Amino acid sequence: MNKTMLLALAGALAVAAGPLWAGEFVVTQKNKSFSTKKLSLKVGDAVKFVNEDPFPHNVFSLSDTKSFDLGSYGQGASKAVVFDKPGTVEIECAVHPDMKMIVEVQK
Repeated sequence: MNKTMLLALAGALAVAAGPLWAGEFVVTQKNKSFSTKKLSLKVGDAVKFVNEDPFPHNVFSLSDTKSFDLGSYGQGASKAVVFDKPGTVEIECAVHPDMKMIVEVQK
């Protein structure tokens, strides 16, 4: 494979993988609460939810902007969500209904 073909392949992979500048934010779950109540990020950014409690959490959203359900996961485990369009996302824990946060996704 020549240099031109390798560059073309690398470019195609970068486009398929999404923007190279996308960020990852970490939100911990401890004492039955999220580490932040509100988070602002850009389209393409990810949020990794890390469970630091000795019991399971189940992070989900029914928002039109981003609907997801990460399922139940225990202490030390984490799961991530990529936010792929702008808008407001209300996030909750199915196990602990008082756990709530808002993610504002900007273009």
